[in-house]
Amino acid sequence: MEAPVVIDLDSWPRREHFEHYRNTVPCTYAMTVDLDVTAFADALRRSARKTYIAQIWALATVVNRHDEFRMCLTESGAPAIWSVVDPAFTVFNTERETFACVSAPYDPDFAVFHESAAALLAAHSRATEFFPQGALPPNTFDVSSLPWTSFTGFTLNIRDSWEHFAPIFTLGRYIERDGRTVLPLAVQIHHAAADGFHTARLVNELQELLNDPSWVR
Repeated sequence: MEAPVVIDLDSWPRREHFEHYRNTVPCTYAMTVDLDVTAFADALRRSARKTYIAQIWALATVVNRHDEFRMCLTESGAPAIWSVVDPAFTVFNTERETFACVSAPYDPDFAVFHESAAALLAAHSRATEFFPQGALPPNTFDVSSLPWTSFTGFTLNIRDSWEHFAPIFTLGRYIERDGRTVLPLAVQIHHAAADGFHTARLVNELQELLNDPSWVR
């Protein structure tokens, strides 16, 4: 894993925004949206691919396009950017009614990522440890799923989260509405890392990726 690249503060357009939301008014924010996944769900019904893994890959693909969602802090506290971030995601143990958290290396080829993630889900479906792989790599972001219910809002209240800059995603259960299939998605992010513009762009690009699921193969 390559070390993150430190941001040049003198030339960074968001320097003032970063310093304001990290030091003066430290805050995170959450946004919940409904994604139209009609074409995406249809493609998966015709495929042997797993829906959850496809959702994770789509999120990781859009996250990896943008510096603001690959941000971290160095040991000295300087903002820096990972070249690639990997998704860490939950695996539910139905017998114990607990979950584990695992991570898979992101690959821009969905088929390659699917093979790796599917093996992890199978291997850890009965995991009794929270982190069966050991400590997660530092270049990860979190994805969790609530396939048992839908929601119109979801916020994690994280104590002392002022130096956590990786995005956190929560997926809900599909809803059938007016002949369309809808997926609730909650995005939580530190305001020092990304403004509303950046999160809206991420959501819009994710919607575009789901509108054309030709990559599901």
